[in-house]
Amino acid sequence: MAAGAPTTRIGVAIDIPEPWGRQLTHRRAASGDPQAAYTPAHVTLLGPTDVPTEAMTAVEKHLESVAAAHRPFTIHLRGTGTFRPITEVVFVTLAIGISECEILAGAIASASDIERDARFPYHPHVTIAQDVPAPALDAAFEDLSAFSARFEVASFTLFSHGGEGPWRPRRDFRLGA
Repeated sequence: MAAGAPTTRIGVAIDIPEPWGRQLTHRRAASGDPQAAYTPAHVTLLGPTDVPTEAMTAVEKHLESVAAAHRPFTIHLRGTGTFRPITEVVFVTLAIGISECEILAGAIASASDIERDARFPYHPHVTIAQDVPAPALDAAFEDLSAFSARFEVASFTLFSHGGEGPWRPRRDFRLGA
């Protein structure tokens, strides 16, 4: 990326459908996690990434081809997990759909205009508490330990972020289209 060139911050995710999306977002807010107000419940496929603004058309074309090459699949969310002590995160785990998310994430990140320096290996999950006090992390872990939801994934969404406020959906990409 050329120094000083305009960039757009993007992310790609699978939204969690209702009623579970609202439930998980509310639980994240209840933990005191301020990101709940800006980030609805989702499974990340590409975390926050700055791309050259002039490359957005190419990025969208890449996402079209990735979506077209992958079939719809099932996600089954079940129980909770944590990344502690590495990071202060509690999440709902994927019991089914891990491999499909890993394959999609790898294909999305392969775009020539996407330069991502990931701090951690990709692990699909739904964050329900992050960077909050230990008792709040523990409560979120316990409260959703029996959580279960199963749904079909027919698309993923490209989001953009302008530096403040919520992430804004830019476009959905249908799988197998």
